[in-house]
Amino acid sequence: MPRPTPAQLVYGSCTVICSTLAMLLLSQTSSGIGIAVIALAALGLGLLVAMTVPLPRPRAATEPEPAPLASPEVRVPRHRETVAAAAADSVREP
Repeated sequence: MPRPTPAQLVYGSCTVICSTLAMLLLSQTSSGIGIAVIALAALGLGLLVAMTVPLPRPRAATEPEPAPLASPEVRVPRHRETVAAAAADSVREP
């Protein structure tokens, strides 16, 4: 099981705290069993919220793989060869 992200921890913790306070205030219970039931319900709700936070997608699927090196030769494009030859010819002419 992967570790929870910081966003999951924050959303889950906030949900537990807020839902516990809201349920205690709305139910106005003072018995130990009522408080325990509310606390368990809040923990379950916090766990549900934390697990439904979307996880970041891996970036490796979108990046192309680097091409393997075929040989150590350096190939010069054809248009550069003609430019280099023309430059060499212009230097030779007086």
